[in-house]
Amino acid sequence: MAEIIWAEPALDELEAVAGFIARDNPLAAAALIERVFAHIEQLLLHPESGSRLKERGCSRYRQIVEPPCRVIYRCGNDQVVIVAVIREEQRLRSVRLTGRDGPQQKKKK
Repeated sequence: MAEIIWAEPALDELEAVAGFIARDNPLAAAALIERVFAHIEQLLLHPESGSRLKERGCSRYRQIVEPPCRVIYRCGNDQVVIVAVIREEQRLRSVRLTGRDGPQQKKKK
């Protein structure tokens, strides 16, 4: 079973998306957070179940899509590191992933 680790920027980005939604609909924002975490839980048993990133070709990064979010992660060594959360319509730039795997991580089992 893999271990889920959230990079601090990814949590901040998820909070920002939910905060924006909460301005108009707090219940929808809470439901989004629940759906994202439920979707991420599947990675504990199936870490490579997310799709590969179109923008990155054959990279080690994958994504889980939970509208309106794309949750970007990488897996290896029995770990799944959530490195970014972006809105679906945003294109991922290479620089967004640089430096995301550093010491600012929170573990979740």
